[in-house]
Amino acid sequence: MSQIIEFLFSQYSSYSDSFIFLELFAVVINIISVIYAKQNNILVYPTGLIGTGIFVYILFKFSLLGDMIINVYFVLMSIYGWYYWTRKKNDVIINNISRLEKKEYKYLFLLAFSSLVFIYLVYDQFDMWNSWTAYIDNITTAFFFVAMWLMARRKIESWIFWIIGDLITVPLYFYKGLTISSIQYLIFTVLAILGYLSWKKTLLKKSH
Repeated sequence: MSQIIEFLFSQYSSYSDSFIFLELFAVVINIISVIYAKQNNILVYPTGLIGTGIFVYILFKFSLLGDMIINVYFVLMSIYGWYYWTRKKNDVIINNISRLEKKEYKYLFLLAFSSLVFIYLVYDQFDMWNSWTAYIDNITTAFFFVAMWLMARRKIESWIFWIIGDLITVPLYFYKGLTISSIQYLIFTVLAILGYLSWKKTLLKKSH
């Protein structure tokens, strides 16, 4: 057992206690935020703003520029999502859980392609195409950009993109030495699957 713990967390011996606490705190807040998302609860956004704000700093330190930009984007989309989810007409919430419409798919593909190009240019500008992780980081960025946009728009398809992006990020973060964050994304994967099933159940109830 001790060998497993050593294998998973040995890299943390060179980190300061304050950094370890900061990462752990951000992970806990982000998990709470995803639980709120699963429950279709507006508190997903204030909690998400705290967690993503902290990760902007953490990811910058670890040169994961793509994921850092994701979190900056998450902050902006959280503000938009907070507004979108709370919009009312005659005291009734007007933007509930729904599925993507055909006309919205073009925006989805445009966002995915734009994010790939944008992150590519960022890495190129800082001359950071020095590891295979940069290419994986670029791909996950596209998935997460789309996932967050769909989440802000309260679309059930957001969970599919979260699941794919989370699964890729688990080994990426472990390889980069962020074991706690890697475990976070493993938990995110489980919560995203549960979130999809929960939102699907809500949609089925609405259709009857």
